[in-house]
This record gives sequence, C-alpha cells and structure tokens, in this order.
Amino acid sequence: MEWQPDEQGLQQVLQLLKDSQSPDTATQRAVQEKLEQLNQFPDFNNYLIFVLTSLKSEDEPTRSLSGLILKNNVKAHYQNFPPNVADFIKRECLNNIGDPSPLIRATIGILITTIASKGELQTWPELLPQLCNLLNSEDYNTCEGSFGALQKICEDSSELLDSDALNRPLNIMIPKFLQFFKHCSPKIRSHAIACVNQFIIGRAQALMDNIDTFIESLFALAGDEDSEVRKNVCRALVMLLEVRIDRLIPHMHSIIQYMLQRTQDPDENVALEACEFWLTLAEQPICKEALGRLSGHPCRLEQDIKPRFHKSRTVTLQHEGGEGEEGEDIDEDEDDDDDTLSDWNLRKCSAAALDVLANVFRDELLPHLLPLLKGLLFHPDWVIKESGILVLGAIAEGCMQGMVPYLPELIPHLIQCLCDKKALVRSIACWTLSRYAHWVVSQPPDAHLKPLMTELLKRILDGNKRVQEAACSAFATLEEEACTELVPYLSFILDTLVFAFGKYQHKNLLILYDAIGTLADSVGHHLNQPEYIQKLMPPLIAKWNELKDEDKDLFPLLECLSSVATALQSGFLPYCEPVYQRCVTLVQKTLAQAMVSPARFTHTHTHTHTHSRTVWICMYSQQPDQYEAPDKDFMIVALDLLSGLAEGLGGHVDTLVARSNIMTLLFQCMQDTMPEVRQSSFALLGDLTKACFPHVKPCIAEFMPILGTNLNPEFISVCNNATWAIGEICMQMGVEMQPYVAMVLNQLVEIINRPNTPKTLLENTAITIGRLGYVCPQEVAPMLPQFIRPWCTSLRNIRDNEEKDSAFRGICMMIGVNPGGVVQDFIFFCDAVASWVNPKDDLRDMFYKILHGFKEQVGEENWQQFSEQFPPLLKERLAACYGV
Repeated sequence: MEWQPDEQGLQQVLQLLKDSQSPDTATQRAVQEKLEQLNQFPDFNNYLIFVLTSLKSEDEPTRSLSGLILKNNVKAHYQNFPPNVADFIKRECLNNIGDPSPLIRATIGILITTIASKGELQTWPELLPQLCNLLNSEDYNTCEGSFGALQKICEDSSELLDSDALNRPLNIMIPKFLQFFKHCSPKIRSHAIACVNQFIIGRAQALMDNIDTFIESLFALAGDEDSEVRKNVCRALVMLLEVRIDRLIPHMHSIIQYMLQRTQDPDENVALEACEFWLTLAEQPICKEALGRLSGHPCRLEQDIKPRFHKSRTVTLQHEGGEGEEGEDIDEDEDDDDDTLSDWNLRKCSAAALDVLANVFRDELLPHLLPLLKGLLFHPDWVIKESGILVLGAIAEGCMQGMVPYLPELIPHLIQCLCDKKALVRSIACWTLSRYAHWVVSQPPDAHLKPLMTELLKRILDGNKRVQEAACSAFATLEEEACTELVPYLSFILDTLVFAFGKYQHKNLLILYDAIGTLADSVGHHLNQPEYIQKLMPPLIAKWNELKDEDKDLFPLLECLSSVATALQSGFLPYCEPVYQRCVTLVQKTLAQAMVSPARFTHTHTHTHTHSRTVWICMYSQQPDQYEAPDKDFMIVALDLLSGLAEGLGGHVDTLVARSNIMTLLFQCMQDTMPEVRQSSFALLGDLTKACFPHVKPCIAEFMPILGTNLNPEFISVCNNATWAIGEICMQMGVEMQPYVAMVLNQLVEIINRPNTPKTLLENTAITIGRLGYVCPQEVAPMLPQFIRPWCTSLRNIRDNEEKDSAFRGICMMIGVNPGGVVQDFIFFCDAVASWVNPKDDLRDMFYKILHGFKEQVGEENWQQFSEQFPPLLKERLAACYGV
C-alpha cells in the first residue's frame, strides 16, 4: 500500500518549514537542531517529498523549501535511505514533474538531478527513458518540467551519458532533442539547445553523427525572437568554433555577420555570449583570413566598451554626465553595484576581444581604429572618454609598434586623465598607462617616467578605493619595468606606500603588499639603507604581529616579506628571528593537520575560503565525509619566506636553523602529495644548501633519493627546483657526491634531450649536469655524447655568472676525461665557448687548451675545413679570443 503521512507528523514538518523561513537566529538554530533529530526517522524524507509534490494547499515557497531540504538530505545521507523511501521519492518526482508551478517543477528537477548524481543513473534505469517519453506529452508543463530535469542531468553527467556504462543513451537523446529545436514554445527550444550544447566540447559521438543537422537547426533559430534561445545559439556556435571549425568554415562569412549583429543585441546576456565568439575566433588559424574581408568591422566592439551601470538596492550611480549635485564626483565604493570592475561582462569581454584581435592583426588594425580612437579619447563626455582609454589599453600589446609615434602625445594626455574628476576615468587611466609602462621606461626618465610616477603615487592615496586599487596595481607593473631606475625616488615612493598602510582597508591592503614586494624585487639591495628600513619595516611588522596564524591575509604578507628579506639582506637581521620561528610553526601546524586528516588537501591558490583554520578543523573532525581538509597555502608561503630569509641573510641564518627542526620538516614537505609543496621545499633546500650547508649535509643520504624521484618533467616547476637544488648540493659536496650520481644522472640526461622542454628547465638541467661533472668527472664523462649538443645550445644564451662558470668548468673536466665524447658535436662546444663575454682567466685557459688541443689533434688542414662551417661571427670571435 502507498505510504500516507500521519496528520500530527505532517503538522510538525509544516511548522518546521514555516519556522525555517524566520530571520531570527535563535529560531534558525532551533530549526537546525530539530532537522537533525528528524533525520533519525527514515520516513521524515517521505514527509518532505509529500509536501513538495502533493500538498497543493500549501504556498509554493514552503513546498519548494521542503524539496530543497530533501535535496540536502539526499546529498548528505542518500546511501542510508531505506529502499522503500528512495523508491517512493523517485516515483513522486517522476509523477509530478509536470506540476503547474514553474518553481515546483524546477525544484523537482533539482531533486531528480541530485539523486542521479549519487550514482543513481545506473540504478534508476527507467529515469532517462521516462523523461524522454514525457517530452512527447501534450501538456506543456510536463514537457517543460521534463526538459528542465534533463538539462540539469546533461549539465551534471555529460561524460557518463556518453559512455558504455549506460548503454549510450545519447544515441536516442540527441536526435530527440534536435526535434524540439522547432517547438512552438521558446522555453522548450531553449532547453533543447542547452541540452545539446553540453556535449559539444566533449565531442560526444552521438552529436558528431548528427553534426550537420545540429548546425542547420542552429542557423534556423538564428533570428529567434526569444533572447534565451539566441543566447544558446551563440554559445553553441562559439563552442563549435573550438571543436568543429571544419563544419563552420563554409558558412563563416554569414556567421561573422550574424555575430556582429548579436554582439550588439539589445539583451546584454546575448551580446556577451556573442562577444566570446571573437575571443575564440582569434585563437583559430583562419582568424585573419576570415576577418580580413570585413573592412573596419572589428572596431564595432568599441561600442560595447563604455562603462555600464545598473541600479542596486543600496547605491544609484547616475549616468549621462554622471555628476551629483554641484557636479562633484560620486564616490563609487568597492562595495557598490558597478559591475564594470568585478564580474565578467560585455565591456570586459569586448576589451579582451580587442586585445586578442590586436595580437592577430597587429598594426593592420590601426587604420580602422585610430580615427575612432581620437574621437573617443578627447571626447567631452567622460563616459565616452573612459571607453576610449580602455580601448587604448586593450590594443597596447598587439599594436605597440604602430602606436609608438603617437605615444609622446598620448602618454601626457593619459597622465592628465589621472587627475580627472571622475573616479572611473582615473582608474582606467591607471590601467592603460601600466600597459605602456615598457615604452615609458625606455624614454629619458624626466620625459614620462617621473611625471607618471608622481601622479600614480598621488592616485595610490586617492579618496576612491577603486582608484587606489588600480593605481597600486599599475605602480607594481611600473616597478617591474623600471627596476633600478626607481632608486633615486625610493624615499618618496616609500613615504607614499607607508602612508597608504594607514589609509587602506582590507582588500586594497593585499594589493599594497604586492606593490611593496615588487618594489623590493625591482630595486634589490638598494633598499638596504637604514633610512628606508626604518620607514618600511615597522608597519609591515605591525601587520605581521596583528594577524593570527590562521588568517588568510598572511599569504600576501608572507610573499611580500619574502621579497623584502631577500632585498634587505643583512638589513633584515633585527626582524628575522620572530619571522623565522613563525614560518617554522606554520609549516609544523599544517603538517600536523595533514597527518590527522584522511582527505587529500586541496590547493587552490585563490585564497577564497571563508572559514578560519580552526573552524575548518573543528567542522572537519565532526563530519569527515562532508568537508575537505584545509589547503596547504600556509605551508607553501611559509616555505617561500624561509627561502627568502636564507637567500637574503646567507650565513646569518645558521643559528636560526640550528635552533629549529626545519630539516625534519623539510624531509616531510619534500614527500608531500601536492606538487606546489614539493616545489617550494626544493627551493628552500637549495637556498639552505647555499646558506648553511653543515646543517643540510647530515640529511643528504635521505634527501638525494627523493630529489631523484622528483626529476619528472610532468611537473615542470617541481622538476626545475629539484634540479637546481641538486646542482647546489654538488658544489658543496664535492667528490663526496659520487655515491649519488647514479640516482640522478640518467633522468637529467633524459630531460635535456626531451623535445619542448621549457627554457628555464633546460638551462637548470644543463648547469646541474655540468656541476655533477665538475665534482665527479669520471662518473659523468662517459655519457658526454648523449648530452653535449643540447647542453651547449641550452647554455649559449645565458649571461656570464657563477652558475654558468661552474657548469663550463665541469664540461671542460669531462672533455679532459673523455675527449672522444665531444668530437661529433665539437662545433656546438665552440659556439658555447664563444658565448662567454668575460670568462675568468683560469676558465679561459681551459677553453684555450681544449680548442688548441683539438686543432692539433686533427691537423691544420682538417681544422681549416672544419672551421669553414663556422658562421662568420663565431669565426671572428674564436680567432680574437683564443687564436684559433
């Protein structure tokens, strides 16, 4: 017999649903407790589905809420539902998918999808056939409700639907969906396209078999009067451009014309989807040819670049003229409604599209853009002027060459815009100027750098938070470009940045840390002056002491201090002890948490978690199934700061290391499952090896096998840092490195011969092979023929430095042991030797002996023939420097 509710139980559940809509905190707490009690009764979930599907006398929000509570129960405890309860819920869902209320239909759809996502697609075989059959219903509500549920299932389970596990239901579903592209209801048409769209990127076979019908059906809907349908058509075409451009090429001209219209669609959501088309098209090889026929059209995007405003519940931004009374600037606070600087929107997408198109067309874009741009940049209406400044910034990378003649006039105009009375003009001017920072720095400092820096520093102290943010970010970019050019102005810069500490609030403080860290990276040891240290360190240390160990704001502060410690060198000594101790504690705490937590840690590097560390741990230990362990960013940034300390303080770090258990912790970190932790661990190992090797040496026998197993180029940064650390260890170990050569040499030779290896990894690998050969030439020299050519080509382009010096000494010693190993590739060795500008005298002698030894070995005539192959420049250089 079908389950029926008990009246008293039903009233109790209804009261609970009413109470849960109360804003009162105490009531909410009581509701939570009651829910936990009721979840002990298996048929509580029957009551919830009954209220959702059958209790038509109740108001819709209460019924929907009942369904959402049930959905949460399904998510948390579905595996514990008795079979009769699970079957009852499933039956009720399918019987009521056509409820007259759109809210109830949507809630049932969500519930069905949640059950399906719990592995039930396999154990609920009638679900998909039944939903597909219900699409044929003449009752609109049933058809729409079924489609809503199917769309959610397609979104959540697209891969499973395209697999043998379910007997490939898409073979039936895709043709079925395509039939509904012609349905009289726009909502149904929209559902049908949205369902099919889920399978484009994954290239589902059933869709590929029907691809031409799909594309024809999309074209038939191109002019649909419903905006949701048009949006889904645009989305489909953008994805098809990525995966089946072959099928679109014959129609490309029409598609481009269509997308130009849609980019100006009155509905902004449609326009945004269409605008994505230009971003995707720019990545395709046919872009230039396809758009080349459209004289001048790409610039229509500038119409979508004006700032857009919408009303929120709290703030209204006036448009047109945009001033308040008396024409004063309205302070657009960071919490207000203007979506121009937060979410992805049409304006940002248009700017991004201009950016990528500028990178495709380069200066060919300028004849179309410049006439428009001049009108925009000097327009009296601030809204239009602002959009022009954004366009100018968007094309900076792609059209830089062509823009150079105009920059002497434009840069002063933009610097003037930094003082505009409209905050949005000031903030966008900051960004655009940062895009041209490279050119500014290439000019004499008094021409543009000094005025730009002066005005940007004023904007860093602007009254508007958004301008502060833009100015601080722009200044960080300028610092990267200007480097030591900023040294004469350091006092002035530090005064401003330190003053901002007292002015900035939470969000902008994080950007300020970045600006200070970048300044330290850019000017390096020039920062190590008592006057500068006195200005900078007290506010940084005050923040450091203010923040708790579990505060996420420690991340950017740790990164900032890492740069500062490296730059200040011995100037950081007075602050190093508490900073060092806290970093070690952070590593220790995170490792301890990892030990107790069974789940794998997640590393996001976005720092978006809202819970504090303690709350996470508390919640995690109570409900281990439901919460992932906290991320390891605390440990990663702490390891990085320890690296900064070791690099900056050098031998001074010795006593700190001696009094801590950092080597034990490092041994654990080097074996962590997360690549980012290992990456930072190996960097620290290398820095400690350089700074205080006596503390590292006792651990070498344990560390070397771990380093060997991490020479895996699948994890580029991990592999790079492990390689570098091995090279540093070689230089300290000397001949004692012998037992460990076999653990690493084969992997290093394999990496240096690997195609498409990133440049930095190749250079580090070559240096480490050279250093291994320097300390253990007998062990490494037999492999010379296997690596000499890529070794030479990797190091010919790096500037003279200590690392290059030790590596070349190693290669010379190996050639001494195995001269035959270099014969086949001797021209590459000659080229690498010639890349030295100023080798040390004894290294120059080594080169001289090898070159002359080879020449004598082969004889004058053969040498002449051999050296004929040399490019003229190489020939000259070897003759001038080494007399060969």
